[in-house]
Amino acid sequence: MSLLVLAKGFTLTLSMIIPIGTQNSMLINQGIHQNHHKMTAALFVLYDALLISMGVLGGSILLSHNATLFNVLTWGGILFLSVYGLLSMKSAFVRSKNTADTILKKKSAKIIFLTTLAVTFLNPHAYIDTVMVIGSVGGQYSDEVKVYFLIGCIFGSLTWFSCLAFGAAKLSKQLSKPKVKMTIDIIIALVMWLIAWSLFTTWMAR
Repeated sequence: MSLLVLAKGFTLTLSMIIPIGTQNSMLINQGIHQNHHKMTAALFVLYDALLISMGVLGGSILLSHNATLFNVLTWGGILFLSVYGLLSMKSAFVRSKNTADTILKKKSAKIIFLTTLAVTFLNPHAYIDTVMVIGSVGGQYSDEVKVYFLIGCIFGSLTWFSCLAFGAAKLSKQLSKPKVKMTIDIIIALVMWLIAWSLFTTWMAR
């Protein structure tokens, strides 16, 4: 029973985080540039663990019944995702004459840390996926079984973000080629705008 619950937490978490989103997009970029990608992956695992734990312990009920909190998160997310998309699109088309120099420019650990906070906690989808969806499933178990569910969830997050970070770093030479990087930046921009639009339509439907 415990192993089945652990496996359920693992697979459910993977199904929530594998579809490309703000965290995945940022981690791919950091991996391509080999710029604190391990730290970025570790922070995302930590954030997911905190959000999932909050949801399992009852945060999903609070979030779903607080209209003000929902509105703040939604519009903050729409604004952030729109700007993030613009920056990605700018990165795709506005490049310096020396592409190699541009790629070699590294962001500081502090900037990356602040950005990980923004792409996680200013994205309402992070709360919907982790706090509400995963949290509501985990909240159905007894206290003892919840531990196994949480372990499975955290292990799922750890597995995915580790594979993504090391995979992007391993393929950095191929992925950092101008045309490939341009395509990745455009896709990221479109995904960010699509998520922002979905947040707006969800808000309008309430």
